[in-house]
Amino acid sequence: MDLAQQPDAAILAVVEPIMDNLMDASTAIDYERHVRDFTERARSVLPASIFETVCRQYQAGKGRFAGRTLVGIFRRPDSVAVVWRQAFTVAPGEFVAELVLVQQNGRYRVDHVMVF
Repeated sequence: MDLAQQPDAAILAVVEPIMDNLMDASTAIDYERHVRDFTERARSVLPASIFETVCRQYQAGKGRFAGRTLVGIFRRPDSVAVVWRQAFTVAPGEFVAELVLVQQNGRYRVDHVMVF
């Protein structure tokens, strides 16, 4: 069954561990682990040198990732977008975390992810 046709709980069961890994890997500044579930397109826009710079920059200014709360799941014909309210350990306020998941060759892949 297409991911977009599945109930929220099934989508979150796939997406939450992927997002946990992305955040843990960026905290550890571990590029290979961070991009392990990326599509080739997503990998191509985030080279290792830029990844390290971005991680060091957000950690210096915002701290590390703290809790996140689901805002919503957006179903599209070929993907699912998940949006959370994101907190950091140092920066006050609320941020947005989003991830777009696609299916490629029977696997779920991250085609876009961002925290802003």
